[in-house]
Amino acid sequence: MHARIVATPLFRNRPRNLQIVLGGVLPVIFGVIAGVLIGASSAAYWIWAVIAALGAFLSGFEHRDGWGGADRGFFGGLFYGIALLVAHAIVGTHAKVSLGGFPPFLVVITALVGMLLAAASGRIARIERAKDGIVFADPRDAR
Repeated sequence: MHARIVATPLFRNRPRNLQIVLGGVLPVIFGVIAGVLIGASSAAYWIWAVIAALGAFLSGFEHRDGWGGADRGFFGGLFYGIALLVAHAIVGTHAKVSLGGFPPFLVVITALVGMLLAAASGRIARIERAKDGIVFADPRDAR
């Protein structure tokens, strides 16, 4: 696995438009789909949520360490959660999965889960790069 991690380009080195798509647009699209699915089928919603969580985890590999992954995962989860709630409100269906007593709190949960997943893979990436002798002492060194 570590050969792929070492070869993964860092998010900060990707073109700005791709950063916007990967870090912002994609989580919003995933959140919109989850917002529709939450009113259609609990099974479909949970399957989609697992796929989104996998995406959050994989996104951390594009960062130099767990801290960079945490930032990306936090904002990806935040965008995902907001888009989920907005899409669900627009569709107007009854949620097949509990949104809790205060649905906006779901945004906090999705942001924290995204942060933890991406931080974990960012940390793994840092360890694997270090095994190959690649260490970024300063974030600017990764350019």
